[in-house]
Amino acid sequence: MDESQIKEVLEKQVLSVVQAVEDKLDEEIAALDRLDLDDLEALRERRIQQMKKIAEKRSRWMSLGHGEYSEISEKDFFAAVKASERVVCHFYRGNWPCKVMDKHLNILAQQHLETRFLKVHAEKSPFLTERLRIVVLPTLALVKNAKVDDYVVGFDQLGGSDEFSTEELEERLAKAKVIFSEGEASTSHKRPLAAKRNVRQSESSNLSDSD
Repeated sequence: MDESQIKEVLEKQVLSVVQAVEDKLDEEIAALDRLDLDDLEALRERRIQQMKKIAEKRSRWMSLGHGEYSEISEKDFFAAVKASERVVCHFYRGNWPCKVMDKHLNILAQQHLETRFLKVHAEKSPFLTERLRIVVLPTLALVKNAKVDDYVVGFDQLGGSDEFSTEELEERLAKAKVIFSEGEASTSHKRPLAAKRNVRQSESSNLSDSD
């Protein structure tokens, strides 16, 4: 076998080895491609299931009155807090500090669908205000799993004045874990937080108003 023949045989062998390596690589790449597709499909399926669960929760919450700030009577309070896992209930009277609280709660009710936001007229609900020891107005009763877990009494925890922002109230409610910190399962796009508002104070009454 002359030199040219040897060279030809070697070239064929090299080509054969190269082809085998390429075939092997092609098989591995194809396998990786299939694995990636499977992973993506699995992730997609999990995401779909998560979205379905969120949609079901949102639908159930809305059927219970979540997403809006509504007034209820004393007799409906206990049924409302039993139906929803998280409730913020504003005990109010028709004064200016309570109206300021109303404005902030109306914004948060729309942003945090996971929580029901309610208001109860304190003077028309003597049994409930006595049972929950509501003295200062406005007072927020923070209810979790049908039990009053915390209170926001007047404006003392919100900077001590009526100039607090919606964001400050939101942070206080999130700290109490009566709303989700990041708006999880809430409305997709949160509205801009309300700017601070200046309000005047009203005089105290039998049920003390916030200073």
